[in-house]
This record gives sequence, structure tokens and C-alpha cells, in this order.
Amino acid sequence: PLSCWLPCPCFLLSDAFSITLMNAIDWTRGTGCASQGSSRPSFYDAVDPLDFEGFLMMQLNNLDSELAHELGDFPEDDLDVVFTPKECRTLQPSMPEDGVELDSHVRDCVQTYLRDWLIVNRKQPLKDRQEKPHDVHTAVGCKRFCCAFIFQQTGPRHVPTLHEDTSRTAPASCDFDLRSLQPDPRLENLLRHVSAEEFERQNEEARRTNRHAELLALYPSVDEEDAVEIRPVPDRPKEHLGNRILVKLQSLKFDIEIEPLFACIALYDIKERKKISENFHCDLNPDSLRGFLRSHTPSIDPSTQARSAVFSVTYPSSDIYLVIKIEKVLQQGEIGDCAEPYMVLKESEAGKTKEKIEKLKAQAESFCQRLGKYRMPFAWIPISLTNFFNVSTLEREIPETEGLNGRKGSTSDKKATLLQARRLSERSLSSEDNYPSSNFKTISLTLSTFFKQEGDRLSDEDLFKFLADFKRSSSLQRRIKTLPGTLKLEISPAPENLGYCLTPELLPVKPFPENRSRPHKEILEFPIREVYVPHTIYRNLLYVYPQRLNFANRPASARNITIKIQFMCGEDPSCAMPVIFGKSSGPEFVQEIYTAITYHNKSPDFYEEVKIKLPAKLTEKHHLLFTFYHISCQPKQGASVETVVGYSWLPILLNDRLQTGHYCLPVALDKLPFHYSIHSPEKVPSQTPPIKWVEGHKGVFNIEVQAVSSVHTQDNHLEKFFTLCHSLESQVTFPIRLMDQKITEATLEHELKLSIICLNSSRLEPLVLFLHLVLDKLFQLAVQPMVIAGQTANFSQFAFESVVAIVNSLHNSKDLSKDQHGRNCLLASYVYYVFRLSNISPWAGAGGSAILSESRYYTFGRTSAVAVGSKLLQSRVISCSNPDITVTQAATDEEVKSIMSSKVREGSQISGEHFHEELALQMVVSTGMVRETVFKYAWFFFELLVRYISGVLYQVDEKQDNPRRSRFSDRFKDDITTIVSVVTSEIESEQAEKINISLAFFLYDLLSLMDRGFVFNLIKHYCNQLSNKLNSLSTLISMRLEFLRILCSHEHYLNLNLFFMTSASAPASPSPSLSSQNSSSCSSFQDQKIAGMFDLSSEYRQQHFLTGLLFTELSAALDADSEGISKVQKKAVSAILSLLSSHDLDPRCSKKEVKIKIAALYLPLVGIILDSLPQLHDFTSKTLIRFGKGRTGNPEEEQESAGAINQNVALAIAGNQFSLRSSGISQSATLGPDTTRNLLICFLWIMKNADQNLIQKWIADLPSMQLNRILDLLFICVSCFEYKVNKVSTQALQKSRDVKARLEEALLRGEGARGEMMKRCRIPAGTSYSLSPCLLTGSQEVVDANVTKAELDQEALISGNLATEANLIILDMQENIIQASFAAECRDNLLGGVLKVLVNSLGCDQSTTYLTHCFATLRALIAKFGDFLFEEEVEQCADLCQRVLHHCSSSIDVTRTQACATLYLLMRYSFSSTSNFARVKMQVTMSLASLVGKSPEFNEEFLRRSLRTILAYAEEDVDMQATPFPLQVEELLCNLNSILSDTVKMREFQEDPEMLMDLMYRIAKGYQTSPDLRLTWLQNMAEKHTKRKCYTEAAMCLVHAAALVAEYLSMLEDHSYLPVGSVSFQNISSNVLEESAVSDDVLSPDEDGICSGRYFSESGLVGLLEQAAELFSTGGLYETVNEVYKIVIPILEAHRDFRKLTLTHSKLQKAFDSIINKVLVRQGSTSKTGYWVVGKVLLS
Repeated sequence: PLSCWLPCPCFLLSDAFSITLMNAIDWTRGTGCASQGSSRPSFYDAVDPLDFEGFLMMQLNNLDSELAHELGDFPEDDLDVVFTPKECRTLQPSMPEDGVELDSHVRDCVQTYLRDWLIVNRKQPLKDRQEKPHDVHTAVGCKRFCCAFIFQQTGPRHVPTLHEDTSRTAPASCDFDLRSLQPDPRLENLLRHVSAEEFERQNEEARRTNRHAELLALYPSVDEEDAVEIRPVPDRPKEHLGNRILVKLQSLKFDIEIEPLFACIALYDIKERKKISENFHCDLNPDSLRGFLRSHTPSIDPSTQARSAVFSVTYPSSDIYLVIKIEKVLQQGEIGDCAEPYMVLKESEAGKTKEKIEKLKAQAESFCQRLGKYRMPFAWIPISLTNFFNVSTLEREIPETEGLNGRKGSTSDKKATLLQARRLSERSLSSEDNYPSSNFKTISLTLSTFFKQEGDRLSDEDLFKFLADFKRSSSLQRRIKTLPGTLKLEISPAPENLGYCLTPELLPVKPFPENRSRPHKEILEFPIREVYVPHTIYRNLLYVYPQRLNFANRPASARNITIKIQFMCGEDPSCAMPVIFGKSSGPEFVQEIYTAITYHNKSPDFYEEVKIKLPAKLTEKHHLLFTFYHISCQPKQGASVETVVGYSWLPILLNDRLQTGHYCLPVALDKLPFHYSIHSPEKVPSQTPPIKWVEGHKGVFNIEVQAVSSVHTQDNHLEKFFTLCHSLESQVTFPIRLMDQKITEATLEHELKLSIICLNSSRLEPLVLFLHLVLDKLFQLAVQPMVIAGQTANFSQFAFESVVAIVNSLHNSKDLSKDQHGRNCLLASYVYYVFRLSNISPWAGAGGSAILSESRYYTFGRTSAVAVGSKLLQSRVISCSNPDITVTQAATDEEVKSIMSSKVREGSQISGEHFHEELALQMVVSTGMVRETVFKYAWFFFELLVRYISGVLYQVDEKQDNPRRSRFSDRFKDDITTIVSVVTSEIESEQAEKINISLAFFLYDLLSLMDRGFVFNLIKHYCNQLSNKLNSLSTLISMRLEFLRILCSHEHYLNLNLFFMTSASAPASPSPSLSSQNSSSCSSFQDQKIAGMFDLSSEYRQQHFLTGLLFTELSAALDADSEGISKVQKKAVSAILSLLSSHDLDPRCSKKEVKIKIAALYLPLVGIILDSLPQLHDFTSKTLIRFGKGRTGNPEEEQESAGAINQNVALAIAGNQFSLRSSGISQSATLGPDTTRNLLICFLWIMKNADQNLIQKWIADLPSMQLNRILDLLFICVSCFEYKVNKVSTQALQKSRDVKARLEEALLRGEGARGEMMKRCRIPAGTSYSLSPCLLTGSQEVVDANVTKAELDQEALISGNLATEANLIILDMQENIIQASFAAECRDNLLGGVLKVLVNSLGCDQSTTYLTHCFATLRALIAKFGDFLFEEEVEQCADLCQRVLHHCSSSIDVTRTQACATLYLLMRYSFSSTSNFARVKMQVTMSLASLVGKSPEFNEEFLRRSLRTILAYAEEDVDMQATPFPLQVEELLCNLNSILSDTVKMREFQEDPEMLMDLMYRIAKGYQTSPDLRLTWLQNMAEKHTKRKCYTEAAMCLVHAAALVAEYLSMLEDHSYLPVGSVSFQNISSNVLEESAVSDDVLSPDEDGICSGRYFSESGLVGLLEQAAELFSTGGLYETVNEVYKIVIPILEAHRDFRKLTLTHSKLQKAFDSIINKVLVRQGSTSKTGYWVVGKVLLS
């Protein structure tokens, strides 16, 4: 873009810079060049890695043992097996009743629910390691923070003045006495004689103090989308709890209080027509009424006195109702008769009413004493929960809720999944996690109207009809009689830790204080849909719902009917078990319960719920007994209250399986015969005497039985599988009965195999509920050979295939959630917490319950030679991989046959320790769909292998005599090699990315367990196999990058890369690099070695294997130019940045010597970055535009950029070397700004932490061409890491809560550094940089209340520290280059580049800390190379003057002091080198004129104070008093003071643009004899006009400037293509002739610093004219555009700049088209004759 100002692309570039650009593509890496397109680079194939274990053994004596010890000392096993007690919500875990011998299945279930979790931890995990505190505040120090964040702003802004009225009272005359001002403090040692070496040493010492040790602690985290190495910890298996609602009943009162009333609460979903909770019974009666029932309640347990309940709702909706049913004690009369007094009487009334109430109360007391244990329905009231849930958000919130509960989550959104995966695994599934508490309101209700119960409409079906009507309208109140009363209750979200709470089994929940009288009760939920959460607690409940009884045709009278329900363990009446949960104000458990009675109804409906705690061991004697009674309400002489009218029963077990469902039972009229319970009532055999039945043995009693059990599967396939498994474990008598089937010993093997195969056919919900137990059993079968009927039975293959089928089903279910790596969350949780084989157990002392102490499945290793079940004792000790597997595989292909033939393990023992071999073999020999599924979901089997091997290594402590090489058999290694090869071959399927990540994590884990050299070879084969398989280079690199990123996240990554073998201890010398061959000074072997350390050589890639692979991917990505490569490049750079961040924040790497070694490991990255220099995003343009040094964009953008008159004209122009690329050079795709920024911070990190002596030697040996490349890179770094001071946008402030928490934790509490990094990793992907430099305190746009000012301050502090530290590293590098150039005497090529970088940094917003050091370096540079700077770097010197003068006007004392000292030294040395400093005087004067003209807010008082300070230096400089220098300084300062006086005049007319421009014109006119200053003021005028959108006037100013330049050029050169002075411009403006006053009489060109600026050149002339043409075009003077280009075109033709000529003619075409379209059209519309002539606008 720059070259649009130039006659030819390299016309104005310095030789060194031109060479740099032209060689950008040619300087290739030592390992080879990249090819174009998608072909593979020659260096892309992975090299053979070292034999890692062998190399370590050989090099043990040579290792830097201290450093190796620092980073973990190569632990043999860095995996640790931890037995973690399972979390238990209750004080004691839920257990079966004591003293009962449990059957095998129940014992297995309980053991699964109680046993500790087996967790494999890393001994030094990066994210869990205890770290030293890392606090940004303490790291920097208070002093640092006081000064480092006063930032200099270079853009226009209001600078606060010293005194408010200074600008008004300052003298306007040029004879203002500077001496009347008080100078700033001077630098003490400025004028002392100090050697250059001592000067540099002092500067370096100052720079090295008070520095940040960790650069990347200040750097924003990379986008989390790339962070594939984070393997989320699965949620711990725990009991499912939905959204919890706390309902507190406070009072229940009617207008009259005559009898006790009882409340029963439950939730109903009217849409699903389902009761969704169990009942909660509550007694709200006062003690006076409760005393009526004292004779019927001998004891009252505290648990029955609860008045608040916690309901759970998994699927909230607007159709859920809380229904409260009110019952009363049975009395004579219909419900309506009993309710009548409540409707007509009031307790507040006196007289007869009071007497009636007393009478009713007496009657009620009588009924209570006689019939107190019987209830009757009375009233009910519904409460809609719509108001308590924010229903509008349900659709959006429920998917997330479901995901957390194991149901389908929002997996389509990767970022949301990442967030979910990063949540702490300890989070509970409470309302606060599952459902936003803000969507639920706490409300207190007072209800005053109750509906009377209808005796013939008591069923749930009737209730749902009522509720539906109630929801639709209020007409229900008109159709049903209502009762006045008052019910007060409160509904609120249940707190997470609710004290004094009981579970549905009445177990106390933590915390459980002792000082409470009434507990809370958790109410069991009956979800409307499946909830896929495996059982984790023992729960064994049975719910019995009597529904309807039809005694209409019963011969005898039976009208007031109740049913006594008992749970019997035998037929004797004493066998009634106290396992029925009691209601309110009574015992916890009762032996019997009665249903409510409907008065005089022979066919009553019932709504009772009977909750039973099932015994753990059920037999055929257990049954439910129903006794039907007629209750006499009226007392009769000698008559009993109860009259038995029938019996029925229901056996609990049918064929050893729990009976649940709907039943219609017959009712017997007579007492039941012996042994009735072993038969169902429908199938009772004939008896003598025969049983009399109601309606001839027809079903007349409807009942529903439901179980909520974590013991009984209620699924045929699971029941059969568990039953057959347990028949192998204990003595059983054959044949065994299984449902309707009898299984003999001969058919047992076949049936068990069949049940294993059919496991996957079971329903998904019970399979998930018992998933842990099912998988445990299958893995035990897979590893355990059995002897059945004297024959060895092998189930290994069947069990494996069943596991594969289950894994496939769970992954394919849309109802189950997955993490971001596609892993099913239930399986991941099982592997992480639950999986183990029985030989892995805690050490002694970690035992469980006595009933769980014996395990039935045993492995046959030496550690488990114990007595086993009788069947197992007969087993032969053989392999599970029985050769008969090959017989069953009829269709096995040749590959599998060959594998199988090599895997027959004759006589090998199979023990638990060989499970990994068995599993690996099954994976290898699988075929067909099984094989496809195995490798599709390989992550599960990989993690099983790793977990099992880790457990075995933990159990068998063989570290000393079992090194890694001999831990595993060759067969197992062959299997692993085959598996890796097969999985790699699958990485082109639709699941490619997930399979790739699974394999990476597997090899990552193997690095902690196996021979590391073997694993490295697997990685090499993977890389090469993948390269041969994938055609798309971007896809290939992306896959390999994700794979390597995971491997490189290993906690011993540095040791795996032999980081301490860098530099001198390297076993082999890398080949000399191209750079070292080109360098004349690099002749020795040591020099070659140093240069080679920066090359990605094959030796480096072999020795530092993982890092070498990662750099290879980066190098290939940067070289590639294929479609979609930009994302891959970003991913590659992010991977390396993530690694460096982990080193920076790892306390093991905090020592300086360790950091040096680590940085040496990354030195080849420097070469890669330098190679990619032409591709880097150019951050310099914005920086330069602010100072008038930007470049115009493409032709389409030039119309817009024409308004920016900044000096881009002539810097373009005049050889602006800020451009890093020439448009003529072909290059790979330019990197994006984020990618470039990340790459540059990596470069700065290496430069900061590397051995500085090594860096200096390397720089000293580099040729100047490459040193110029480094300077170009540093130039970009300066602009990249400038402190941005943009206003805070609303978008930038809308951060997530994670960002807020991270700032608080990292900056306020000072948590560990690595922990800080991991927190940063939880920021949602796509969020802008959390530490983005766009944040600045004091902005007026802070609108987000969630972001406080303190947070913004922290953001600004971190961002400011980053900018300061980055620029100080750049300064260090420049010092190294300065020293190298001084030693090599190649200053001609380098010092200009160094000065260019320094000047650029002064033009950026910087902290005072950096400016102090930068000015010190500048002074050292002036002192050391003054002659060269003043003679050769004239343009740089002019820029330097402007930047330094700008800082002289700073409002900050420290900055002004440094700038004044530097400016004075610049004058002093320029005088000393040439005995006068006319050129510097001119440059300073022009700089001030430019600053004054462009900055309306420019504060002259600070600058005057600086001038006074410089004058003080001149007066105090003893050495210069004998020279004219002090007088010349004073003269210069007087001139500058005069210019400042012009500023005061300009301020007076700031609000009057016309007067202001007139004043500026007269000021410019006053410099008629000083071309440089006149040119400056003309440009200032042009800029002012442009801001006011006076484009024509601005263009005229530039035409005058161009005429001035033309006059100068005509005196120097006599070229026909150049304009002959200002005369050539007459066609544009006649006034331009006033520039002809510049003549030989006035000045001598190129003498005394006159006309030495960059604008007085041919390119400067072209630049001025081109921009004038743009402004004429913008202003609509299209004819004048043609006149301007008439002067430009001959110059371009003379230089044969055809590209520019093309652009020029296209602009002319546009101008002529505009004339045609606008001028002639307007002529036609006004019907005038002749042409519209566009008049020339004259500058007046």
C-alpha cells in the first residue's frame, strides 16, 4: 500500500531494508522449504525419536540432576490411585435392615452404592498442584504501580494545565522572558563525563530492576475453543435431585374449630395426568383438638410432626399444581352434611350459634374417641405453581437442566458445552445449579376458599378433570360447594444446605442440628419422564394405591367401607411387619393402615397412598394383605365398630421377581385358608371347604403397586442377567426357575450367553439406573473363566461385545448428554469414579460394612489366592482368550486370523492383572460392527485400560524391580500398536476429530505408564500414517495440532523433551544453519552450534521430540497457502502460547536457571517467526496515521483516506521504512491480528527468558540482513503492544461472571498462578480479551453495572503492565543489537533501524516507566553514535526531534525531565560533531510548528517550562560555556517561544475558524524565507481545512506546498519532467506564484540544514500533488484534478512506474466521468446554452 506513493516499489527504500524485503521469501529454515498449495513440506514427516528409557540410562551421569529434580525427577509412576470416600448426603448411608442375610444381588447393589470411589490422580497435575501465591500487585511492587500507569497519550486530548487561568493570562508577545519561569528538576549526572560502556551498564542495571518475572501472567488467555487439552472431570455420580421447592404450612383454620383436621399435600401434572410426588402428611391442629385423639396415638415420633416439605421437580411447567387435601375423623353423615356447619356457622357469633358450636364440638370429641383411627374426605384446594416458575424461560432453561441431570444437553453449542464441562465436579444437582434461582420467587400465600370433596368423585381421574376446569376458568367454584377457611403457607426455593431435614426414608440429612423441634421432609418425586441418572444410594420403597372397590352385588350389607392394608411376612396375624410409613402425629412406622371412608357407599373410590419400606430380603411368604371392613358410625350395644366383609392379598414376588403394576383382585368373603399367600388370588387352587368369593371370583378390587427401588430392576433382561450371574457365585439347586422358564445346569452357559447378548435390548432407563452394576458384572465375566457342569465356559467375547453394544446405545441416545469431546457423561463418570476389578482394593484399614467384606469374583493372581465359591474352585487357571473364539468367528478376515494366531497364549495365567491384555486383545480381534463401534468410541476402552493399569501398578508395588521396559509383554505392546494404527485409520470418518482427541489422551496417559520411547514411536507412526491418509493440508495440520496439543499438556512435558539437554550438554551438534554459513564471523564450531540452536534441525526434532513435532506443524501452517489455513495458523500459535503460559505460571519453572533452559528449548521458534515476518499483520499503520505517517489503503479506500491530510504524503513518499512489505513481493496469507499478537508475545517471552549472553553471541554472529529483520520484527512488536486508550465500549464491558471471578481471585486474593491460568481457561470462547487494552478507567461509557470501577482498574493495571514489560523486552533486544553493531562495526546498516524502532515507541502510548528507560537508551545512543546519527540519519533525527519535543509538553514531571535531558543532549552532541547545529535547530523548530499547528489542545505552559529547563542545562553546562553553543541554544529557545506565542493567538480565535485560518496564513507568510517552516505551516492549514471539510481550500494549501518543493528541486536539478518552479502551477492557482520568492538570494540549498527534510524530493512532490488531487476530487473540482495530474504524470513516466500510472489514469477517468454525470446533466436540467465552466478557487 505504501508504494502507491512511489515511482517504483523500492525507489525509496534503504539498501538494507530492500534486501530484507527481497530476501523475505528466500531465507528458509534449515530443515527445508514449504511447497505451495496442499503438498507436504519436505520436513513434514516425523523423525525417529530417541530410545528414551535407554538414553536416560546412558546419560544419567551427564544429566543436570538438580534441574531434573526441579521438574519431578522423572517419576517412574506419576499416576496415583486414591480411594475417596463416596459423598453421602445423610449422616449415615442408606442400608438394608440389620440382621438379615442378603442374597447376592442385593449385596452387590449395596456394595456398589457404598464402596469408595477409585480415582486415578496425577501426582503433580498442573491444575491441582499447590502453588506459591502469585499476585500481580506484589510482583510489581507499590512503587512500580505508582508510576507505571501514568500513560502518555499521543492523540489529541485535553491536557490539564498547571493553573486554570494560565492559557488566558500567558503573554502573547515573542519577548516573553523564559527566565521568569521555574525550571523542572534536572538529571543529576547528565553533564558528567561517563564512558559509553559505563553509561550502557547503568542503563541495563536500571532496566533489570523491578521487572515482571512472568510475562504471560499479564497476557490475555487464548480463545478457549482451541483448548482441546482440557479433559473435563466428569460429574460425580450422585442422587438425582430436581428443582427443589420448600413448602411451609403455617396454619389451617376454619370459621369454627370443632374437630381435628389433617392435611395431605402432593404435586400433580395435569398435562401428563400424573401424580408427580408422594404424599406429605401434616398436622396443623392446636394441642386442644389434637388431644381428642390421644387414645389412638400412643406415641408421636418427631419425624411425623413436620410442617414443611421439600418437593423436587425435574421438569417444571405451567401445568403443575400443588393439591392440598383435608381429611377429618369419620363421623355419621355424608360429606355435605358434615361440612354444613362450616358453611353456615362462625365462631365469632354469640348466642345460639355458640351453643351449636359447643354441641358440635362435643359430638366431634365423641366420634374421635370412638372412631379416631378412621378418616373421611372433607375438602381440598389446588395451588398453581405457574407463578413460582418463570414459565417464559422454561423452554430455554429446561435443556440445560436436562443436560445436568444426565438428559440431553445443549451439545450443539460447543462453547456452552465447554463451560458445562469446566464446572466443578462437586456441584450438586440442586435448584441453584439446575434452575436459575432468579426464575423462582418466594411467595407467602393465604388461601380462604376450599372445595368440598364429592363422595362419588374422589379418584385421581376426577381430580385431573377438576384441575383442568380450574385452569381453564373459575366456573369450578360455581359448580362445587366451597368452604370458608384460612390456609397460610410459604413456597420458596429450597436452600442447598437445609438444616434438620429428613430423606424420603427418614434418614437425617447433613447438617442435622439437634436443637430443632420440627424437621423438614424431603418428598420423593415421580418424574413425568425418564431421568437417566444411575442409582447411587440404597432405596427400596413400595407404593400401594387402592383405587376402587365394587361391593354393589355383595350379598350382605357393607356401606361404610375401609381397607386395612398390611405387609405380611407370613400368614399368622402376628406376621404383620412394621414397615408402613406412618402419617402425621404418630409413629414413624406402623403395621397397618386404613383407607378413608366414604359414608354409605358400596362402591367407593380411594385416593390413599401407602408407602412401604421393602425388606432387603424378600421371600415367597411376603405379601400384601387387604382386609375389608364395614365401620359402624352409630354406637350399638355390644356391637363391634369393625365388621370384616372380605379379604384379598397380593404376593410380593412372582417367580422371584417383584410384582408391580395394576391389578384387579377378587375378594374372599371368608377367612383365608392356610398357605393362601403362595398363590395369587386369581389362581388359588381348589380348597376344601371352598372359598366364597364376591361375585363368583371376579375381580372387584382395583389396585396399583409401584416400586422405587435401586435393588429391583423391574426389567426382564436385567433380572435374567443378574440372576444367572449369581447362580455362578453361590450354591444353587438346579434347575433354577427364572420367570416362566426352568434352567438346568446343562443349559446355564447358553442361557447366560443369551442374557449377555440381550442386555442391550433392555429399556434404556433401567439400563442406566443399574449401569454401574451391569458394567462391573460384564468386566468380571470378561476376565473370569468359569466351570459349568465340568466344562470350562468362556464369556469374554460375549461380555466384551455386550459392553460395546451398551456403549453404542448410550452414545446414540439423544436423551443423554456428552461432553465437548463427545464422551457420554454417564460412561465417563463410571470410568473415572466407579470402575475397578475386585483385586484393586484400598489398603488395610479402609474396609466397609461387615456385610460387604466378602467378594465373590476373584482374580487368579498371586495376591488373591483365597477361598472362592464352589463353582469357581473348579475353574482351571486358563486364559479367557480361549481358542474357541476363533471357531465362533466364522467370517474372520485374514488380518484377524493372523493376529489371532499370534495371540494364542498357551498356558498363560489370567488374573485381574491381565485384564488390560484381555481388553486390548478383544479390541484387536473384533470384527464387523463391533470393531467399528469399538474404535468409534475408543475413548471408553482407552480409559478403562489406563485406569486398570494404574490400579495394578498401585496395588503391586514393583517399581524397583519392574522398570517401564519390562512392565508389559511384547504381545500387549503389539496389540497397542495395532490399536493405534486402526484408530488412526479411522480418522477420516465423520467422528474424526473426536477419535483423534481420544487417541491423543490415550497416548498422553501411556506416557505416564509405559516405555516412553515406545509411546514416542506410536506418536511418530500416527503422524506419518495420518500424513499419508489425509489430502487436505489444513485438515491434516489441524488434526495433528490438536493431537500434539494434548500430548504437550503433559505435566512432565519438559522432561519428556529433555529440556535440560539444550545448549552445551546436547548429545549431538545440530547442523549449521544457513545464517551461520552466511556469517563471516561465525567460523568456529561453537559459533555454528549457537546458530544451530535457532534452527529446527532433524537432530533437534529427534532429541526434543514433542516440541519438534509442534514446531513442525507451526512451520508447515505458516508456509501453507491452502484454503482455511488461517484458522489452522491461529490454532498452531495458540498451542505454543498455551505451553509458554503454563511454563510461566508453573512454580517448578520459577527459578531463573530453569527458565533459561526452557527458553533454550524454544529457540527454533525465533527462526520460524523471523521467517514469517512478511506474513505478520502490520500493526504500524494506525500508529503512524496518528502521527501523520500512515499509508493510504487500496484504491477503493483512497476516497475516504483523502480526508486524512496527516503527513502520509511525504513520508510515503520519502522512503517510509515503516512499511514491512513491498507490494511487489509474493507471500503466503497474512496472519490475523490476534494470531500475530500471540506469535509476537511468544517471541518476546523467549527473548526475555533466554540466556542473554547466548542471545548476544547469536546476534553478534548474524549478518546485517538478518539483524534488520529482527529490527523489523521489533518495530511491529512496539505497535502491537502499545497501550490502547480507547473508550470502554458497552460490548467490552458485558463480561461473563467467570471473568469477574477470575479478576477477583487472581488479583485480590493472590491465588496460585497456575490456578489463575486454569480459571482464565474457563472464560467463554468468543469473549473479547479479558485483559484487552481497550479498557481505561475514567471512561464516560461505563454502562454495565456488573463491571465495577475496581474491576476496570484491575484490567487497566494488567494491560498497562503488559505494555510496559513488552516494550522493555524490546528495549533489551535493541541494546543487544547496538552492542553487536558496535563490536562488528556494521553500524551503517543497523543504527538507523534501531533508531526507527525507538522513535516508533516514543510515538506510541507508553508508561512513564518505559519512557524513562527509553530516553536513557536514546541518550546512550546519541553519546555513542552521535556523528553517524546527525550525518546519515537525517530523517530519523527529524522524527526523533518531533517525538522528544512532544514529550517535553507532557503534563507529567518525570516524562518532561527525561525528554528535556534528551533534547538538550541531542543539541549538545550535534553541536560537538559539526560545530554548529543548524540542522537540529531547523528540525526542532519545524517539529514545534507542526505540533502547535495540529494540536488545538496543545498546552504551551508545560512546553515553556521544558524550554526553561533546557536553558538551565545550557547555563549550567560548564564545558560548553567557552563556545557559542549556549547563545545558539538561547536563540533557538527564543524562536520556539515566539512560535508558542502564535499558539496563544490561535487559541483566541479557536471558535472563529475564518480568523484562525487567516492567522495561520499570516504565520506561514512570515516564514517566506524558511521553506521548511513554511511547508510545515501549509500542511497544518491543510489539516485544519480538512477537519472542517473545506476540501478545496485544503487542496490549495497542498498545491502551494508542492510549488514550494518544485522551486527547491528546480534549483538543484534540471530535469525536463520536473515542473519549472511555481510557474508550472499557474493553471491550478495564480496565487501560487508567491512561492517563487524562494530563490538563490534567500537560501542556499542543502546548506545549514535548509530544505533537508524528506518532503523536498521528487517522491515528496508526487505525494503532495496526489493528495491535493484527491482533495479536489472530494471537493467536486474535477477539472482541476486533471491539471494536477498533468504535473504528476511526466514524473511517473520518467521513473517508468506503470503501476502508479495505471492508478493515476483510473482516477482521471473517474474525474472525467464525474464531470459528464454531474456537470452536463446539470446543464441539461437548466436548459442553458454553453458549458458549465468550473471556476478556479483562489487562496485568499
